[in-house]
Amino acid sequence: MAQEHSPSSANTKHMIGLRAAVTVLERWKANRNQIQQVLRISRATLLRAKGEATASRLDCDQLERISIVLNMHATMRTVFENPANVYGFMGRPNDNEFFNGRVPLDLISRGSMLTLIETYRRVDSLRNGLW
Repeated sequence: MAQEHSPSSANTKHMIGLRAAVTVLERWKANRNQIQQVLRISRATLLRAKGEATASRLDCDQLERISIVLNMHATMRTVFENPANVYGFMGRPNDNEFFNGRVPLDLISRGSMLTLIETYRRVDSLRNGLW
């Protein structure tokens, strides 16, 4: 059975990922502007993701950002047993190196892909007890 690889099928799959990432960011207490900055999406795309509208076309940068957010969330679900930590970690000041007392969500909300990647690397290092 051949898989469908049409643009509309890909866009639908991308929208599922986008909706999941938006949900995670909302659970991290990100506001609308922060969500748009982290995922580098427009207000219209965010509104489509939150509604039942048809899929949006997302570029490679946006898809990578979605992937990073979802992977960061998956890591925190592995590391933390307490949902308050899973969803609260990104909104709390962090004194570990790189964060230096800053709130991870505030850092990634500035829109820099490098900061998003480095934040993910730091969160992922928790799995190995490197912090």
